Amino acid sequence: MEKVTVRLRPLVSRLNIPTVIKTTILPGDFMERIVIATQVGEIFHIGNGEIRTFLDIRNRIIELGTNGGYDERGLLGLAFHPEFYYNGLFYLHYSVAGSQGPGALAEPFQPNPCDPSTLNLSWENRETQYDHIDTVEEWVVPSNGGPQRRRTLLNLRRPFANHNGVNSLNFSPETGRLVLTTGDGGSGYDPYNLAQDNMEIAGKIIEIDVNRNITFHNPPIVTRFNELPKTIQETLTVIVKGVRNIPGISFQRVNNQYIKYVGNVGQDLVESIFSFKNYKSVPVTQLLQATSGSSNLKQEGLINLGWRGWEGAFPTPIIRDCENQSDLDEKTIAYYKEAVALSGNRLQPLTSYFHQDARPDKFAGTALTGVQAYMGNEIPGLSGSVVFTDGAKKESQPQVRGALGYTTVRSNGQHNDFHEIQVDYDFGAGSAYYVSLGTNWNQSRLYLGVYGSINVTDFNQGTLFEIVP
Repeated sequence: MEKVTVRLRPLVSRLNIPTVIKTTILPGDFMERIVIATQVGEIFHIGNGEIRTFLDIRNRIIELGTNGGYDERGLLGLAFHPEFYYNGLFYLHYSVAGSQGPGALAEPFQPNPCDPSTLNLSWENRETQYDHIDTVEEWVVPSNGGPQRRRTLLNLRRPFANHNGVNSLNFSPETGRLVLTTGDGGSGYDPYNLAQDNMEIAGKIIEIDVNRNITFHNPPIVTRFNELPKTIQETLTVIVKGVRNIPGISFQRVNNQYIKYVGNVGQDLVESIFSFKNYKSVPVTQLLQATSGSSNLKQEGLINLGWRGWEGAFPTPIIRDCENQSDLDEKTIAYYKEAVALSGNRLQPLTSYFHQDARPDKFAGTALTGVQAYMGNEIPGLSGSVVFTDGAKKESQPQVRGALGYTTVRSNGQHNDFHEIQVDYDFGAGSAYYVSLGTNWNQSRLYLGVYGSINVTDFNQGTLFEIVP
């Protein structure tokens, strides 16, 4: 892998936190436009050097930043139907205004391997002990007039404020279905092990057949698949389980096959990027039958990322500082039995990067914020690679700088290394969190969302860049 240096070309500034960056051709238009969705609920499109509002749903978004400014809720997903130019359909995932609850736990959670009660928690009283409601909706741009909400696909009750997914809606070019990437529900260490429970919606990658169920307008608020009406269950299939938190999914077409890339945000040790070609999605109706005992579930094709027993390629650790040794720490396996049980039937990461790493041409990161395949030829050394972003490098304090990295897929499917992409741009004295990564429709261009603060309540500090040679 060679050393790669890129420049950043500013396209628009004074944005709120850009959570989604995509491109599309608007109905009746003639050019591909960049579309930006912000965490607070704005959607803009850019073309010919002009930025215009496509939709503003700030009044539909839960009040953000009430606990100090940092927040992982808001407008989280935006996807345009493959026939958007003709049918005007697009899809939103966001946290609903007025849905604030007390949360599922009163105190921060950390498992104690010496106390079995901490390893087997159950999420009780879900209708009262939750943090907020997320919704997935279908909208339409009519032939005349502005965008209108058409129907609700899912209403999801979430236990905690974090791990709701981001860039969470994408359409699969293989199946034509809407792909929803959900986080494990939040807190830390997945207290209720939702990611491995086949009945829990949290911690999964789900396909939604939006061409079915066109008359169901008001789904119930749920946390489990078996709480959904049958007409909605029949539209859903599960692709992946064992998810902690995912910044979207990217599809790369190679030799008439699609390689899928997803990144799993780590706990304290490592950030991981996974790839897979073949999978056999499991219809939710089959999951229900297997749970009821009326049939045996064949899960050979269901991808498992291993969380919560595994953090990337490692058994999930609890990390403690060593006394009198500031440069050392102690790592204890948090969920030993779960790590053993999952050791043989989980997907190995394509590559990983760590929260501590002193190797040259590497960086110590904090949280994965984007993964995209790049199929362009303008940036030497990156064509055919997988590009990813981390929000903030550990060594960049007090002036925070995010990180760009890349890796490639080996023909033998084995774990690969990664390299940092050097960025030739002067951010000045302010911070620069890399909060999102996007591409155009054919993956020949890369776009980077940068924010000057980690807090959603620090407004208008965002810039959209194009990554250029």
